[in-house]
Amino acid sequence: MNAIKPPALRAMLAAVTLSAGLIPGRAADDSDAEIKTLREQIRLLDERLHQLEQKQQLKEQEAAAATKAAPRIIASDTGFAITSADGANSLKLRGLVQLDSRTFFADGGIVNNAFVLRRARLFFEGTIGRDFSFQLVPEFGGGSSTGSTVPSILDANLGVTLSKGLQFKIGKFKSPVGHELLQPETSTLFSERSLATNLVPNRDLGIQASGELLKGTVNYAVGVFNGVADGASSTNADFDNDKDVAGRVMASPFRNRVDSPVQGLNLGVSGSFGREKTASGHTSAYRTDGQQVFFSYAASTISDGQAWRLSPQVDYRYGSLGVLGEYVLSTVNVRPSLTGPKAELQNHAWQLAVGYVLTGEKSSYAGLVPATNFDYRQGTWGAFEVAARCANLKIDDAAFPLFASAASNADEATAFGVGLNWYLSKAAIFKFDYYHTSFGFNPAAPRVSTAPVLQQDEKVFITRFQLAF
Repeated sequence: MNAIKPPALRAMLAAVTLSAGLIPGRAADDSDAEIKTLREQIRLLDERLHQLEQKQQLKEQEAAAATKAAPRIIASDTGFAITSADGANSLKLRGLVQLDSRTFFADGGIVNNAFVLRRARLFFEGTIGRDFSFQLVPEFGGGSSTGSTVPSILDANLGVTLSKGLQFKIGKFKSPVGHELLQPETSTLFSERSLATNLVPNRDLGIQASGELLKGTVNYAVGVFNGVADGASSTNADFDNDKDVAGRVMASPFRNRVDSPVQGLNLGVSGSFGREKTASGHTSAYRTDGQQVFFSYAASTISDGQAWRLSPQVDYRYGSLGVLGEYVLSTVNVRPSLTGPKAELQNHAWQLAVGYVLTGEKSSYAGLVPATNFDYRQGTWGAFEVAARCANLKIDDAAFPLFASAASNADEATAFGVGLNWYLSKAAIFKFDYYHTSFGFNPAAPRVSTAPVLQQDEKVFITRFQLAF
């Protein structure tokens, strides 16, 4: 039997009271005592009803307060999150898995075709007290270009936000130099970054200030870091007195001009300056799009002196069109041995990549979001994007033959790539890329390189399935 709520009881009580007033007078033997008793009962019922209404209101207020104070739990294709009711505290879990298939053509019999677990990462991120944040990213896959399967910590940092114009980051994270490198691994046009990214530092330990200025038209980042070689990442400690200063400024002068064809134009420049010593101060290797080594210094070569980089950059987005380009000059001072003569080498590279979304969605540096997800039953296929890229990396001629072998190294690599990206959803993506890389050699090199990888052009087809949430 359903309980009668206070409003209904009050209506019934009013009806009873009205009825009592309308009942015609009984015989003379009806006593006033009976009427008084009835009125008293009605008064007591009214008081009881008032008490029930108060209790009901109190319960509703307590329930509303509990709902307002309860943390929010969110599960979506961007990850899983627990957020406090006021939004000041949060904990978020994201993940990334990239499985590659590499197929090389006319490779001279080199055994290098493989399935590769390129990346397998968990992202633990959160905020504390609204202004403080943290990030911890372990890597469980092949991860590095060396193919190491040893789990490692990619990012571990703390953040402090004072305003949009001033934020601090402390710990291990990407150095603010390479434009393509700073793009999330989930959002790049191609499965592998270009030759130019070989010349920029990867992750480093340090402290950085960053922010937005002039209504978001200028973004900056500048920091002091331990300092790492081209393409390298820092270990968890670096006990020496030599540190690097790295910074980047990116201007979006037309950002606030809505519907302007140049609204998505971004121009920037980045660089680093410091001193490097020992063999770890120079690159361990420069790699092709297929992740094969085409240049490395001699084992006895060490760094000793100033190391600096300069990189002008451009990024342009207009509707479905995306263009990304950068030039990198990397300078390092090296010796052929502990006591050998010192020389300054300048290696430089550039790359230009273009992407176009065939299904009409907007191109974005932060990643494409399909208008509809793939659903075979509903007849929707997600989003499709085509891409093309050219890149070049040139080694300083002075590197040969004292600091690197001309017989087993190329002094130049030029790569062309085309790709098709199929976005089944924001989280699930298929990438199909073909790269062709040709090599140039120092005049002192033999007619046929002693390195099997360099005895023919590299032709590789890479297929990637990516799940990122």
